[in-house]
Amino acid sequence: MNKSTNILLVEDDPNLGLLLSEYLNAKGYNCTLRVNGQEGYDTFVKHDFDFLIFDVMMPIKDGFTLAKEVRGLDKNIPILFLTAKSLKEDTLKGFKVGADDYMTKPFSMEELLARINAILRRTPNNQELEEGTYDIGIFKFDHQQQLLTNGDQKTKLTTKENELLKLLCKNKNGVLERNDALKAVWGDDNYFNGRSMDVYIAKLRKHLKLDDTIEIINVHGKGFKLLLK
Repeated sequence: MNKSTNILLVEDDPNLGLLLSEYLNAKGYNCTLRVNGQEGYDTFVKHDFDFLIFDVMMPIKDGFTLAKEVRGLDKNIPILFLTAKSLKEDTLKGFKVGADDYMTKPFSMEELLARINAILRRTPNNQELEEGTYDIGIFKFDHQQQLLTNGDQKTKLTTKENELLKLLCKNKNGVLERNDALKAVWGDDNYFNGRSMDVYIAKLRKHLKLDDTIEIINVHGKGFKLLLK
């Protein structure tokens, strides 16, 4: 795969985590290692990744909980679970929370690499995710630069506008859950943050209003949807 593929590995076994991250980096991936589910979540919402590898049994937040929270923010990013268990119930639970694949320890590095490559090949819009840029109608959105561009016109987004638009793009034509977005961008889903998010959604609508094929709609009782007609 493309050497710019960014992988987030969340594994609480320090020896295995280091071994896997060094191996993936040696194979040309950019692998970031975190040691518990909460660290993994905090890192995921702040950076762009193309592939996620989660251990199931972890302190603070387990892999299933982490995957469920990630799926609230990004319906498409591939998730591979690692587990010491081979229980059928765990496998089924893994797929239920949105896993793309599942590997039981111990496993070979070569098999892990083969699984990653196979999943990435069938992942939609992989190129778009790798570059951290998104095409939204007449606009190009560069998340890394916090820029929304339309020809020569460039709009520098605020940090919160930037993070919200990224989440909307990752769930394009799907629902971005309100509470998930609040926790990811504001850190808390309380009432006052909710009112603040509504203001930022209005600002994004204003930025995008030049293209009438783009719409950010409210989905009653759920959240928001970025529609491209």
